[in-house]
Amino acid sequence: MWYAASIIMYVEFKDKLQEKYPIWENIVLIEANSEEEALRKAEERGHLDEGDDSGSFSWEKRPAMWVYGGIRKLLSCADFEKRPTDGTEITYSQMEVKSASDLKKLINSKRVSVIYEI
Repeated sequence: MWYAASIIMYVEFKDKLQEKYPIWENIVLIEANSEEEALRKAEERGHLDEGDDSGSFSWEKRPAMWVYGGIRKLLSCADFEKRPTDGTEITYSQMEVKSASDLKKLINSKRVSVIYEI
């Protein structure tokens, strides 16, 4: 079966002055026989992505490292019996905005506040 794992990675500054937490949510396709196996494989992948690229990684010109935060969600793919192909939905997110104007900003990749539900 196929699963989409939302792996949360965050930036930790090496100087320990952490006034913000830059976050990436990496969506990774996982093949597994069960949800438990998919979760284990996703966690392993998250830990493999940790690090500082042999000391060369920085964020906003500050020495930093990627840290595995956890699995935010794990979803089975819509056609879980088949290998995903063009057009297969592998994940979704549910969120809410306060207005049509905010909706337009979100659609156009502009900065907007959202309530991220799932």
